[in-house]
Amino acid sequence: MRLTMIGGGGFRTPLVYAALLRDRAPGRVTSVALVDTDEARLRTMTRILATQAQGVADAPAVTTHTDLAEGLRGADFVFSAIRVGGIEGRANDETIGLAHGVIGQETVGFGGISYALRTLPTVMHLAEVVKRVAPDAWVINFTNPAGLVTEAMAQVLGSRVIGICDSPIGLARRALSALGLPTGPNVEVDYAGLNHLGWVTSLRVDGVDRLPELLRRPQQIEAFEEGRLFGAEWIQTLGVLPNEYLHYYSYRREVLHSDQLASHTRARYLLEQQAAFWSDAHGAPDPLAVWEAARLDREATYMATSRDSVGMGERNADDLVSGGYENVAISLMRGIAYDEHSRLILNVPNAGTIPWLDDDAVVEVPCIVDASGAHPIPGAQVPDFGRGLVTTVKYVERETIEAGIGGSRAAALRALAHHPLVDSVRVADALLDSARATFPELSYLD
Repeated sequence: MRLTMIGGGGFRTPLVYAALLRDRAPGRVTSVALVDTDEARLRTMTRILATQAQGVADAPAVTTHTDLAEGLRGADFVFSAIRVGGIEGRANDETIGLAHGVIGQETVGFGGISYALRTLPTVMHLAEVVKRVAPDAWVINFTNPAGLVTEAMAQVLGSRVIGICDSPIGLARRALSALGLPTGPNVEVDYAGLNHLGWVTSLRVDGVDRLPELLRRPQQIEAFEEGRLFGAEWIQTLGVLPNEYLHYYSYRREVLHSDQLASHTRARYLLEQQAAFWSDAHGAPDPLAVWEAARLDREATYMATSRDSVGMGERNADDLVSGGYENVAISLMRGIAYDEHSRLILNVPNAGTIPWLDDDAVVEVPCIVDASGAHPIPGAQVPDFGRGLVTTVKYVERETIEAGIGGSRAAALRALAHHPLVDSVRVADALLDSARATFPELSYLD
């Protein structure tokens, strides 16, 4: 199989390549095309991947491309992981948000909408080029906001675009670990919602739901990241396990206050950290070691202000393990390419799964994957208290898509003004004006 990675010079590429190296089953990926606009990063990334491949027989061949169409030709699968505006764009989102008294996090609220508005024209162009150059390819979307971007690209690619996020599987893995249980084929996780806005509603191991057992044990709840983030009492009150990004909704005041007190925003920190990484890795004799050190530092500081807002302190070693989106992606590829049925949590069109959302609304739910794609499993249950939030945020996503594709400033304003983390129409209007003044990419909005 041939895999094309859009944004192949990105920091997470070695995670995907490591998973490809571990996959020794027949029919595995044998060719990887890295596509990126930054030639220097592609050269450095090629050195990192070559170091990873040392001693591995028949490692997937790696080619690099700055021409999109060239990199897509012959692709069986396409990974899309791009960041329009780079880390600097994220930093500007955070700064603008805080200047107007709202959280600027990159995928929720103002930050997520601004990020999407910059990204949508680019991913829609990508979808059109895929349809023209590699019409039989399947697109696996990692580009954030993942659910929104997947829903927009589906307008061109239909069911051949599927979104992936590692938050749900990471949450399930950590919860099972708190009970002393490993993940495996005997585990079924029920999860429902939107990307970065969902809940684990059951953890079945050999057919027995172990979530009630976990909910009875406050000490075990607070043994893993999300349990400490929300607190055992609140999770017991909810009766389900919330995705970590729901912390921005549940503890909005505390997170905003922590952001305002922080010496620098998360993105400003990443700007410095990533600049040092690329500089150090460029000429390092072992660029993989430089990458691994930067990855661990990045994981250790993940959602730092959210943790600070509830006094969590440093992350535990178990929480630094990647959520595993790269392994989910390979399972998805193999399931489609070789009809290897698997159960995965994915971002796909609703198709009646959540009855009060329309069929085309992209949701994040368990799916069965086979040669014809990903099919949501009927019966996904959003908790009653979450229905209003899911409905509202889906409306915001839809208005953002309308703005991003149609160039409507009015739709962008509706999206911002109706988001639960933006508490005023005047603030929404001011945020939009600040974003348009900051980002040349938003000049299309009128």
